[in-house]
Amino acid sequence: MVRTPAEHVAAIRQGYSFDGVSIHLGAALVDGQVHPEAAVRLPLSMMNRHGLISGATGTGKTITLQVVAEQLSAHGVPVFLADIKGDLTGLSTPSAGSTKLAERTASVGQDWKPSAYPVEYFSLGGDGAGVPVRARISDFGPLLLSRVMELNETQESSLQLVFYYADKNDLELYNLADLRAVIQFLVSDDGKEALENLGGLSKATAGVILRELVSLEAQGMDTFFGENEFDTAELLRTAGDGRGIVSCLELSSLQQRPLLFSTFMMWLIADLFAELPEVGDAEQPKLVFFLDEAHLLFRDASKAFLQSIASTVRLIRSKGVGIFFVTQTPRDVPADVLGQLANRVQHALRAFTPEDAKALKSTVSTFPVSDYDLEEVLTSAGIGEAVVTVMNEKGAPTPVAWTRLCSPGSTMGPSPAATVQAIVDGSSLLPVYGPMVDSRSAFEKLTGAPVPASTTADGSPPQSTTPPTPADMDAEARRIEETILGRPSTRPAGPTPPAPDSQAPAPAPLPDEAPPRQSRPGKTPSSRTESPQQGSANNDDLKDFALQTASALGRELMRGLFGTRRRRRR
Repeated sequence: MVRTPAEHVAAIRQGYSFDGVSIHLGAALVDGQVHPEAAVRLPLSMMNRHGLISGATGTGKTITLQVVAEQLSAHGVPVFLADIKGDLTGLSTPSAGSTKLAERTASVGQDWKPSAYPVEYFSLGGDGAGVPVRARISDFGPLLLSRVMELNETQESSLQLVFYYADKNDLELYNLADLRAVIQFLVSDDGKEALENLGGLSKATAGVILRELVSLEAQGMDTFFGENEFDTAELLRTAGDGRGIVSCLELSSLQQRPLLFSTFMMWLIADLFAELPEVGDAEQPKLVFFLDEAHLLFRDASKAFLQSIASTVRLIRSKGVGIFFVTQTPRDVPADVLGQLANRVQHALRAFTPEDAKALKSTVSTFPVSDYDLEEVLTSAGIGEAVVTVMNEKGAPTPVAWTRLCSPGSTMGPSPAATVQAIVDGSSLLPVYGPMVDSRSAFEKLTGAPVPASTTADGSPPQSTTPPTPADMDAEARRIEETILGRPSTRPAGPTPPAPDSQAPAPAPLPDEAPPRQSRPGKTPSSRTESPQQGSANNDDLKDFALQTASALGRELMRGLFGTRRRRRR
């Protein structure tokens, strides 16, 4: 039955009427006319059912993200988002307003006023304006690290065994130098027996992994891996006035390190999943996480990695965390993940090519049946308009609503650089995470090298008097391969050589366990620590357990869904 425009408006109005607190997204459009009485909302209690914000470039996805983040903060919900283009620093500055803006906000029934929001700026390893965020190699885990290094499954399994060996022999993996030292030891004459007992790791595979480690250092990623490690509990804070703090990750070098960015985001989510308690269906989420450029996360990902993402997204909602993927089309998101995203904000799509037309039809098929011709709407919607359907308070989808979206109260565009730097300089987190610390760990234990000094007082890494060039790094990678394999390097000149194919031998029994690891600085002892007597009694079981971690089916058992180490909160 075809409804009249008035009946269509009434149905949308009823479908988006909620009893609890909600996020005001905008007002419904029917037959090209905006109807402020038909407000389109998203229940706050349903934000942990996850969502998708998608649309072509330039259609307003970033502004939509900004609008939702502002309202979440105002309701006391912390937010994490990645700032790809620098535009989201505008959250720190109230909007100047304009006549055109006032007309738009009035047309959608928005109670608009200029406002700034509490923002904490972060940067990966100090690359950009923000409090440096770092992760220990051991806590980042072998599965995520393999993703960053683009290892194949054989190499990934071998890296699992290296991590296991380090765990059981009190060799702390804090930075890239630690991991390199452990692998170099295993393939040296001194480590020959340990390598044979460990099994599953050939010299050829070790050479590939070492070469990729050198490449990571050449790309500057050694500034990200290390201490002081970022505690993800910092993302759950609220400001003194009760508003949720917006944690904004500045990504000035995304194009140079896309895999590190996307994998780091999953490390944050995996760590939150491991540490947060179950809360069930809460009135509002503990944190809402916006994962921008989501296609980078899934592109060329292994089956194990994709399965881990799907499992995390499915389970983390019971911890009170909502995840919103931001990308161009729903096709960027695997079906196992897309099926779990209950809240949809779809901006306009372009259909310039046959591939675009297929993407359009595919997108339309993911929406409930509606009174709109969605193919026409999605190709004609203006900037700041979107097709919306969300989960209502009873867990059912709302009617599809073509929506003119609200406008942010903060600046649409970047804040002045001086404003952002002042916020960073005044952050209470900068003294904690600013200095890079190099504690005694695997590198010092295996090489006998002294522990180097920490970073400078302002938190910047110490500068080498003769910094290595990419050519130097490439030469070092060739030297490592030739030393380990005992033959001329197959690595061609250039920064991105192809990795040689290698097959690891069948896993062999693991060595006897070393004494339990000491608790790390600033952390409580891990629940995985055993006494020597317990380790001896359970030796056979642990051997079987380690062999499982070297296979695709056993990856999650030892270190969680993504191979990350479980940590206790400070």
